[in-house]
Amino acid sequence: MFSTVLVALLWVAIACGAVNSRGEDLTAGALEGAKAAVELCLAMGGSLCLWSGVLEVLRRSGALGGLSRLLRPLLTRLFPSARRDTALLEDLSANISANLLGLGNAATPPGLSAARRLARHAPVPGAAGAELSRLVVLNSASVQLLPTTVAALMAGAGSTDPFAILPAVWITSLASVSAGLLAARLLGGRA
Repeated sequence: MFSTVLVALLWVAIACGAVNSRGEDLTAGALEGAKAAVELCLAMGGSLCLWSGVLEVLRRSGALGGLSRLLRPLLTRLFPSARRDTALLEDLSANISANLLGLGNAATPPGLSAARRLARHAPVPGAAGAELSRLVVLNSASVQLLPTTVAALMAGAGSTDPFAILPAVWITSLASVSAGLLAARLLGGRA
């Protein structure tokens, strides 16, 4: 359905360009947009590769285990199943750490692994339990201490101070996670 809408919009743009004799402008705009998209993908890809690599180095060096121990009190409170499943605790730690660094894409693999493990602990097979719901909320709200992805986007767009947004990111991250966890807590038993 979505692709049909996009194709329809494309044809409307072509028709309007032809009717208004602005075909050259339409072509130039399309090529400029394609060039900007490729540049953005390359900038984002480089940033993603860097931080995914850092996350993997942390995992292989055992530093992620240390981070798991540091985050253990918070994570075992939010996810009681992590008390008895060390692999789950490590996946949750990697996921939360990547989100804290603003690496949403790098957070996906450990997040999916943690979600699979949490699904096994669900009280009703095939349904999302309260812990899995909290993981989804945490990933959707994403507390970020260092929004590297946004900073990379801003730097790619020519910003001289891409980290000037830090206070706003911290406030909105804290507010969104608090609201999300509160909503998950209040609505948890109503599924």
